Amino acid sequence: MAEGTEAAEDTEAVALDETLAAATESDEGGKRRFWSRRPSIGRLNTGRFTTRRLTVAAAIAALLFVGSAAFAGAAVQPYLADRAAVATKTEVTRTATQAVTTLWSYTPENMDGLADRAATYLSGDFGAQYRKFLDAIVGPNKQAKTTSTTEVVGAAVESLDDRNAVVIVYTNTTSSSPLTKNIPSLKYFSYRVFMTHTSARWLVTRMATITSLDLTPHG
Repeated sequence: MAEGTEAAEDTEAVALDETLAAATESDEGGKRRFWSRRPSIGRLNTGRFTTRRLTVAAAIAALLFVGSAAFAGAAVQPYLADRAAVATKTEVTRTATQAVTTLWSYTPENMDGLADRAATYLSGDFGAQYRKFLDAIVGPNKQAKTTSTTEVVGAAVESLDDRNAVVIVYTNTTSSSPLTKNIPSLKYFSYRVFMTHTSARWLVTRMATITSLDLTPHG
């Protein structure tokens, strides 16, 4: 009975050996170990987890970068637009101020060149109208030796778009003449100045008087 049991155990051992031999047999007849053919489950899972974690982290970083770039762009655009609008308003106001000052400031000695000086700020049609106006007053004012000085005391942009602007200009104008014993007359004027942007410049196309007050003291 013992011999039968030992024979059965020997038979099972031989069968197990043959199974192990078959599992370890290679195409080239090498002697690779059976356990070396099994993958390391722990290492494989860790590698996949690490790769997936890096991929997710990279995706999140990319989304954060794109989101922050979009936010920065959205924040910068209004800022740049505001800066451009402020710069344009400053340019328009400065041009209107210089134009009004030039148009109504003159002496008997330089009045002949007033039309040419003013033409720097005026559009073609308005420039022609202003020349026609000067032709009517140059003679009498030169004869009276009138001196006129205009000082801008305030200016504000009333409206503005890409090519047109309206500026309100407030002035004090002082005039004197030997005929009035050089006693100055003081007048307050406010103008609505219409402007257009052409050839990279702002030009005055029209002026309308809003207020006219004689502030000359009368004794």
